Amino acid sequence: MTGRRRSSPRPYSHAPAVAIASAVACAAVIASLLSGCGSLPGASGDSGEKAPITVMTWAPEGTKATNMPGMPAMAQAYARWVNSRGGIRGHHLKVLTCNEHNDTVASAQCAQRAADHNAVAVVGSYSQHGRSFMSPLEVKGIPFIGGYGASEEEFASPLSYPINGGQASLLAGNGRQLARNCKRVALVRPDTIQGDQMPSLLNSGLHNGHRSPAEDIKAPEDGTDYAPQVTRALDGVGADPTVHGTAADGGTAPGSCVTASLGDHTDAFFDSFRRLQEDSPRVHIASVLGSVGQALVDRTGGRSGPLEGAYITGWYPVASDARWQPMRKVLNDFAFGDNRIDPADQGVQTTWIAYTVLRALIEQLDDEGVEEITPRALQKTLDDGKRAIDTGGLTPKLRWREDDMLTVQNYPRVVNGMVTYQVVRDGQLVAAQDGFVNVTKTLERRVTDEDR
Repeated sequence: MTGRRRSSPRPYSHAPAVAIASAVACAAVIASLLSGCGSLPGASGDSGEKAPITVMTWAPEGTKATNMPGMPAMAQAYARWVNSRGGIRGHHLKVLTCNEHNDTVASAQCAQRAADHNAVAVVGSYSQHGRSFMSPLEVKGIPFIGGYGASEEEFASPLSYPINGGQASLLAGNGRQLARNCKRVALVRPDTIQGDQMPSLLNSGLHNGHRSPAEDIKAPEDGTDYAPQVTRALDGVGADPTVHGTAADGGTAPGSCVTASLGDHTDAFFDSFRRLQEDSPRVHIASVLGSVGQALVDRTGGRSGPLEGAYITGWYPVASDARWQPMRKVLNDFAFGDNRIDPADQGVQTTWIAYTVLRALIEQLDDEGVEEITPRALQKTLDDGKRAIDTGGLTPKLRWREDDMLTVQNYPRVVNGMVTYQVVRDGQLVAAQDGFVNVTKTLERRVTDEDR
């Protein structure tokens, strides 16, 4: 999603008893994350002058493919917030940003710049070019904390500490979500190395629901007209006369589904889909958050647009969930009017969580009497995993010990196999079911299926 897209999703309605419990829980989360439970200098009385900490956040901006300007902007807002309170345990936070340009050379240059400026970590960043950026970081021993999960290297390098299951969990989760309601599925995905991984991941979820593999349809990552791919997708799934409802109605009748994951250009695909599907029988559509979000739903017509009823898989709770209130308060106070930041965007949310992890690590080191925050100190703390890191319920508690790694082929560093199921209902992205869905076993079974 581009940084200029913003949205304020309508809160999801709950019964009164649940609303009271949610309010109490939200108050506790805000008190913990914003006050730090007395851990920040303003609350603890720590007035000692400590060395500042330099980190970097990078993401592509102004490119013809996927853009994530909200991620560096979120990092800068986070730094303004903690620095206004005296820093993290007295350490002021300096955030370097870099435009990765969706380019192998530029991503390597961003990593080298982080090393040249003595950054202790790269935090909450996006790049598809893991081979380019991980090597310079590994040479200097700089940990990569909470990347977006757009490259396999983020789930393989011993210096990478992912906070979500990346593309693997989204696609496997989307396959499981679609298997509930779809007899036939077509997948429209980029004709890239990253896109080549998508069919087997989606199919692992479909297989879990005893469905046939999806038809694999390649598309240009930076296309503007996807009419040929739409035509092929509609031909591939065909018409199913047994469909009598839509996803918004509950979608209980299995039918034909098209799921698209094209990053920023998913909107162009669904625009072509809207024009070409008007005279065709109902076909359910689907995607993953990051390719589709509330801003896109709004821009394409809301409840009267093509995304009404769409099945969406994400990593985190729906954007209107009370657990995001601490982030929203920080953005309101320290990034008001910054139209690069959409609080419903998964990139922005990932950066918030990644900096929450960084803060917890620095506080742990301070508790242990470590005053100099170095890349090695952060890496050791992450590897030891003495404390599981609480992200306020936005993810399961996180740690990266060897015992915490899941056995997922090509993704050995995954420690969080949870996703959420969402649906577009009345023009709003809402939770399709409560809580997280664990796709760990689905991903692990993919190893067995591919190795037979």
